[in-house]
Amino acid sequence: MRDPKDILLVTGMSGAGKSTVLRTLEDLGWEVVDNLPLLLLDRLLGAPLPEGAEQSTQPLALGIGARTRDFDPQRIVQRIKQLREVHGHDIGTLFLDCAGGELERRYSETRRRHPLALDRPAADGIARERELLAPIRRWANRLIDTTTLSANELAQQVRATFSGEGLGEPTLSVTSFGFARGLPRNADLVFDMRFLRNPHWVPHLRPGTGLDPEVAAYVADDPAYAAAVGQIESLLLLLLPRYRAEGKSYVTIAFGCTGGRHRSVHVTERVAARLRAEGFSPTVAHRDLDAAPQDSLEGAPDETQNNGARVA
Repeated sequence: MRDPKDILLVTGMSGAGKSTVLRTLEDLGWEVVDNLPLLLLDRLLGAPLPEGAEQSTQPLALGIGARTRDFDPQRIVQRIKQLREVHGHDIGTLFLDCAGGELERRYSETRRRHPLALDRPAADGIARERELLAPIRRWANRLIDTTTLSANELAQQVRATFSGEGLGEPTLSVTSFGFARGLPRNADLVFDMRFLRNPHWVPHLRPGTGLDPEVAAYVADDPAYAAAVGQIESLLLLLLPRYRAEGKSYVTIAFGCTGGRHRSVHVTERVAARLRAEGFSPTVAHRDLDAAPQDSLEGAPDETQNNGARVA
C-alpha cells in the first residue's frame, strides 16, 4: 500500500452534485476516481502512481454512491475507520445533501430516472436512498447542502474548501442572515442577535447596513452588546479547536437578526475579525445584505427607540 496520504470520499444524494464536486477537485490537481467498488479500494491504493505524479502532494478523491457496485454504507464506514486508524491515511468524507423537492425538480428537468426508482416516481427513490445513506451522513465530517446552490456556486464552495493543503485544517465560514428570510441550510452554529436594538427603526440608519460605521456604532452601543458578543467569541475559541480534533473540518457559523442587514452583519464582521486575530482564516458572507428593508419583516419597533435616542 502507498504511503499515508489525503483521501476524500465524496458521496451523498443522487442529483446533489457529486459530478460537479469531482470535476472541481480534478481541476484543483486531485487524483479522482468515481464509482470505485469497495473491493477494489486496496488495489487502487497499492497501485503505483502515474509517471510524473508526486505521491506526497496529490490527494485522492473517491466518488461513491448508490450506483457504485457492492455499495454498503456500513462496510464503507468500517473501511474508513480502518484506513484512518491502521494505515494512517488522512481520510475525510464529504456528504452532499439536497432537499427532496429540489431533487425531484432536477430529475424532472433532466428527464433522468433515479437509480433507485427506475420504474417508480423519483420521490420513492429519493426516500429510499436517504434511508440507505443515513450511516454515512452521520459519519461524514463535511456536509454541503446544495438545495439552493447552482453548479457554479457549488464549484466555488469546493474550491474555497479544498484548495488548501491537506484535509486537517478546518474551513471556517461566518455568515449573516435574516430570520425573516429563513435559516441558512448549512449552518453548524446559529446565534440570534435580535436581542440587540434594531437600527431599522431609526430613520437615518435604516437605508444603511452593518458595514456602515454609524450603524455599527449604534449596534455596539446596546448595553448587552459587549458582554454577549464577548462570550460568543470565547465560546467559539473554545469549540473550534475541539471541532478540529474531532475531524469536523468544515464549520459554518451564522449570525441572524430579523432582516439580515444590520445587527447580524456587524456582529459577523466583528467575530470574523476576532477569529483572524486568533489565527483562524474565516471566509465572510452576508446572505441578505442586498435585500430591501421592509417594515413588515421587522415586526414592531423597539419601544426603547425614538429616532436613535433612548426613551427616558
